[in-house]
Amino acid sequence: MKNLAIARRYAKALILIGKEDGNTESYREELEQIAGLIKEKKELEQAITNPLYNADERRKVLDMVIEKLGFSKVMVSFLVLLFEKGRFGFLDSISENYQKMADELKGIARADLVSASELSDDAVEKIREALSKKTGKEIVLEVGQDPSLIGGIVTRIGDLVWDGSIKTQLLNMRESLKRSESV
Repeated sequence: MKNLAIARRYAKALILIGKEDGNTESYREELEQIAGLIKEKKELEQAITNPLYNADERRKVLDMVIEKLGFSKVMVSFLVLLFEKGRFGFLDSISENYQKMADELKGIARADLVSASELSDDAVEKIREALSKKTGKEIVLEVGQDPSLIGGIVTRIGDLVWDGSIKTQLLNMRESLKRSESV
């Protein structure tokens, strides 16, 4: 839980800087780029974060990566601060938190839509519009399939879940029948 609070605090600090200087989106892209690279190249993450290596050498590796990627001065300062405070290992969580905050700032909500079978583009668009109306935000849908649902759809926006699957309806009926039998 403490790690999540740390990641949220750093992400919030960067988002505040982005709001102030109007570069929220460019910071989003840079943060996503470095976090993706570090996640993809585990040996690079080790070279920067592993305390068994000399701190000066780890810093040189970070500096080379930053130089190759050509980041803005603010992002360079941010990444160096993370390194110096021993928080570079939180980069992925910081990036995730930043993405959510940047979306919130733009009035965007990300949602997952899971159906038993493939939905037409028209059906997906209608669902997206309905969710957008319900939340008052622009919805970005991630569509997936799960045949175990039998039928219907399950939609998740953050912690909010709308479950209209036949599987859940059958489970609810079964529980209802069990309760009525025991009475």
